[in-house]
Order: sequence, then C-alpha cells, then structure tokens
Amino acid sequence: MPSLFTRIIQRELPAHIVHENDKYLSILDINPLKEGHSLVIPKHEIDDIFEQPDQVLKGLLPFAKEVAQKIKKVIPCQRIGVSVIGLEVPHTHVHLIPINTIYDMDIRQDKPKFSPQDLEKLAERLRAA
Repeated sequence: MPSLFTRIIQRELPAHIVHENDKYLSILDINPLKEGHSLVIPKHEIDDIFEQPDQVLKGLLPFAKEVAQKIKKVIPCQRIGVSVIGLEVPHTHVHLIPINTIYDMDIRQDKPKFSPQDLEKLAERLRAA
C-alpha cells in the first residue's frame, strides 16, 4: 500500500507544496513545530533513510539546501534545524525547522496552529522565494 507521502507525490492527497523536482518533493508539515517547518521527501518510496540508494541520498541534501534557503528568506531564524526521525510515516523524510535555539527542535513543545489557508499562503511565499 502506498505511503501517505507517495499518495501526496501522486497528487491523490492534497499538500502545501514548497518545492519539487523529478526526484524530490518538499511540503509544509501540517503539524509544525515552527512556522515554515517543511518536509523533504524523496519520490523513491523507502521507509528507512539508510536503505535509500546512494544516488537518492546524494541528491537529498542539495535539494534540502534549496528548501532551507527558501525558508530562511521568508522566516526570520538563526538556522534551519534538520531532523530525520522516520517513525511517523513509513517513507523517508527530512524535517527542516526554522530555529533560534536548540529547544525549537523539541517535539514535545506546544505546536502553533495554522489554518489550511495560512499554510497555503506560506507555501506560496516559499515557492516565490
């Protein structure tokens, strides 16, 4: 059965797309730690990041860098934190989170709430960056 992310990649499910090419997709996280929290997803569906083919991994970080640069242009922050947890959805994905302190990466913190309209407006700003 296709993962949630594969279904988004195939446009079977909606998402707030930030950036895309033929091998990778970036979307806004719908339950973000911070405004601008995005996911970078290889279109090659494999659960564990370390089971991805080397070619997929070689392109993952440069693609994530492009997304991170967009986030930094739109969201004031000191850094873009990077996290690969991999337990939420069985499809490799990298979290890019705008941060100002190490505590901004704590998944136990209260999360901001954004409407679908707010997320789409932010995705538009990120795509334009």
